[in-house]
Amino acid sequence: MKFQLSEWAIRKPIPTIVIFLALTVAGLFSFDKLPINANPVITFPVVTVTITQSGSSPSELENAVTQPVERAISGLPGIRHINSTITDGVSITIVEFSLNVDPNVAINDIREQITQIRAELPQTIEEPLISRIDVEGGAILNYAVQSKNKSLTELSWFVDDTLSKKLLTVKGSQKITRLGGTTREILVEPDPVKMAALKISITDINHLLLQNNVNIPGGNMTVAGQNHTIRVLGAKNEVDYLRQLKLPLNNNNWVTLGDIATISDSHKEAVTIARLNGKEVVGFAVYRARGSSDTAVEKGVTQALEEIRQDHPDIDIKLVTSNVKYTVDSYNLTMQTLFEGAALTVIVVFFFLKSLRATLIAAIALPLSILPTFIVLYIFGYTLNSITLLALTLVIGILVDDAIVEIENIEKYIERGERPYIAAIKASNAIGFAIIAITITIVAVFLPVSFVGGFVGKYFVPFGITVSAAVLSSLLVARLVTPLMSAYLLLPRKSSPEKEKKADDVEMPKWIKTYLSLLGRTLKFRKTALAVASVFLLGSLVLVDLLPSGFLPKSDVSIAKIEVETPPGTQAAQSDKVLQQIINKLKDRSEIIDIFSVAGADDSSGNINQNKSSILINLVPINERKLSQREFEQSLAPVLNEIPDIRYNLGNNDGGRDVSIVLASDNPEILSQTVNQLRHEMMGVTGLKNIQILQPLPRREVIVKPNIAEAARAGVTTENIGSVIRTATIGAGDANVSKFNLPDRQVPIRVLLSKENRDSLTVLNDLYVNSTSGTNVPIKSIADISFSSGPDKIERISRQRKAAIEADLSGIEIGTALEQIDKLPSLKNLPPEVKRVLYGDVEYMDEMFDRFSTTMLLSVLMVLAILIILFKDFLQPLTILIALPFAIGGAIIALLLYNAAIDMPVIIGLLMLMGIVTKNSILLVEFILERARSGMSRNEAIIQAGRERVRPIIMTTIAMIAGMIPLVLTSGADASFRAPMAIAVIGGLLSSTLLSLLFVPVIYSYMDDFKNFITPYLRKLSSVTKDDLDYH
Repeated sequence: MKFQLSEWAIRKPIPTIVIFLALTVAGLFSFDKLPINANPVITFPVVTVTITQSGSSPSELENAVTQPVERAISGLPGIRHINSTITDGVSITIVEFSLNVDPNVAINDIREQITQIRAELPQTIEEPLISRIDVEGGAILNYAVQSKNKSLTELSWFVDDTLSKKLLTVKGSQKITRLGGTTREILVEPDPVKMAALKISITDINHLLLQNNVNIPGGNMTVAGQNHTIRVLGAKNEVDYLRQLKLPLNNNNWVTLGDIATISDSHKEAVTIARLNGKEVVGFAVYRARGSSDTAVEKGVTQALEEIRQDHPDIDIKLVTSNVKYTVDSYNLTMQTLFEGAALTVIVVFFFLKSLRATLIAAIALPLSILPTFIVLYIFGYTLNSITLLALTLVIGILVDDAIVEIENIEKYIERGERPYIAAIKASNAIGFAIIAITITIVAVFLPVSFVGGFVGKYFVPFGITVSAAVLSSLLVARLVTPLMSAYLLLPRKSSPEKEKKADDVEMPKWIKTYLSLLGRTLKFRKTALAVASVFLLGSLVLVDLLPSGFLPKSDVSIAKIEVETPPGTQAAQSDKVLQQIINKLKDRSEIIDIFSVAGADDSSGNINQNKSSILINLVPINERKLSQREFEQSLAPVLNEIPDIRYNLGNNDGGRDVSIVLASDNPEILSQTVNQLRHEMMGVTGLKNIQILQPLPRREVIVKPNIAEAARAGVTTENIGSVIRTATIGAGDANVSKFNLPDRQVPIRVLLSKENRDSLTVLNDLYVNSTSGTNVPIKSIADISFSSGPDKIERISRQRKAAIEADLSGIEIGTALEQIDKLPSLKNLPPEVKRVLYGDVEYMDEMFDRFSTTMLLSVLMVLAILIILFKDFLQPLTILIALPFAIGGAIIALLLYNAAIDMPVIIGLLMLMGIVTKNSILLVEFILERARSGMSRNEAIIQAGRERVRPIIMTTIAMIAGMIPLVLTSGADASFRAPMAIAVIGGLLSSTLLSLLFVPVIYSYMDDFKNFITPYLRKLSSVTKDDLDYH
């Protein structure tokens, strides 16, 4: 006797109850432990090589440092891109690896390559810094700190010390970055006239501080039989002590430091300036560690700050922007949508079954299917994010499908007079094959998705795993719990042959009779039906070209961002004035809550670009403003266009522009000509705004050219000259600066000229330099100082010079924009020396569509293989798959009506659609084959299948659609991501269901004719007889 799982569950209910109680408890535990994040966790293996050579120009570093580094690492496996940025004295090479590369292996490989070429690099460079960049995300929280009783310097130290130490103890926090403010320093500003009179070099003063303000270990000695360490304590913590230091002169005299320099307890010159609504503050940003929960970190930070506020009531700490709020809003809205979808699904089930008990049995499938899914997510290390939650929301209607089919079939047996217990056994055994086939085909669709790599796979795979886990759980529920509960909870009905005949015929709903009439006509006029189906499919293919294409839809996070770039060489104070002009033009807008600005931006090497700034605008909630975040940002363009000499970037909290065309060449002149011509042509493309060329800008610079002969005669090296110039203008490097050792920190003692003196060429000419002869000489006697210009930086990609043209989009999708740009003459006919590099969203979108087509083909083949195995037939699985093109056509029409683009969410929805639309075909074909085997004629079997299966097909389809309706109707956080996907699935379900009910039987009949035609010929080819087949 064949083992029947459902019958076992009915006859032995205790094991089933225990199993699902255990799954429920484990699911609740897993749900509580799952982190909540905005997006799937994507770990990019990115390694940077930072090499510093003070005083070197970008061009010099490119030849001497950057190119050798690029050559050394270019042969490593798994590299996607090599990007280099070279600024004054700093070369930064960023190496992007494929996502399947282990970051630890990547950084070790690069470290080994750099070690091998170290001897080829200039000896004057600092030790190369090789580090891994965590680009999982930017700051999740931004705060502003202000106080009436403390200066900016004191507040800065409060952030650096008290706040940072406290917040870094919060589990999941990675780093705290101060924005704005300044750092305490002891400034020693020598008088250049007095130094020149005494022939003192400024580096002599710095050496004096290093040699005297220091504690030095002095060895050991034994006293009274005990060992004592000896320490020479020269470090002092008073400014007056520094003023009294004696600086020796060449004539055996000395001078007191206080006589030739102004010494003050001051602060470092600000390189970043932060403001909240125009008022200067000290800000700080909170970054979470990789894999940590956004919400958990935010909760921990909030609690820690509350404790700090209690200890420091005079300091105001205000939350300015929170990306976690968007995450929480999105999570809450998705959970709300999930419950609404579940409620609508249950209402639909009740409408059709008209039985509270039957509805309860179907409804119980929802929690029992979803909770075990959380166990799978926990095991795989996934988070509750936009993708996994969306998968659960979309799958709500599907989870009750199997239960609906089970219950509807059991109800039929009960109506025919069977006791519920017996009816549950018979009905579940009869329908089991179809239910298993439906579930396996859904899982089969997502099996190839598991092998999709790259960035796209990080979105596809979690979605597929979530859906597969949920539908497999629902299969277990339908095979175990639903028959069990039906057997014990449904009530019997009295029946008689007359009543059964009445139930089967007279009480048939009118809409079923109408359907059966249409089905009969379709079978009678098969060629016409086939022609209609073909027209629909061909029309759908034509409509595909009308759909725009995109990548990831822009979400409304209620935080607008403006990035502003002023001319190279602009100091933070001047950049700040530009930001204040912008803020003054925006502050009265009703959409704005707060405006947080930071003049000066930190680059990947830790250097501050004072000409790059940002403005974060905290907007009122989306339901309280007329403009979306995107529309608001675009409305800022006219305001920003009024500000002269700036480049700006609107929006894009992910750090990139909407469109970026990257070109590379070894010939900078031809590259510049090409990008300028391309920009001119792009100006004519409708929908492109704020088109900008990203290439080095000219910047004024001061050139110091040593006279080699005179310098050699005086015994002065280029390094000596550079050291004096550097100390005089910016101070010695941190490693060569003396410090005050306070109990809680070290305060640098910075030697440099006052601002008015260090900005004077005359003063720089008169500075003295140390020589090997022991006599200091003025710079003007051994070098010439003049003005010149050069690039502010050099950018490279793929080991060539890089230039990019970036633009914002208005009214069009990125795919449509790229199609128009690709047709431009200058891009179609690039010079031989210039090549285009796919990078950023352009590269990922190209990868997405390429992998989607491959994945879809493999999914179809996988479903076909599963159906062939299940049905033990090659032809009828093809009949079942005819539902796929019907579904795709409906999805396309729905997207056109909704004015949506084909982007990543829609593609994920289409993959899901492929799995669920075969359900209707399986239910029909499986029943037809069963009736045909029992001896019924083909047309009778088709009509009988239509009659018996149309109700569960319509029920399950409406239930699925009902579960997705809240996704379409709900606005708010992440709506742009959810709605198009749901629209595509709903459109595909409607078209596939309506057309499959009529045209699948027609295709079945043609397949049956073909089978009858070819079978005799196949039998002639084989020696197998009927007796062989009957052998056991």
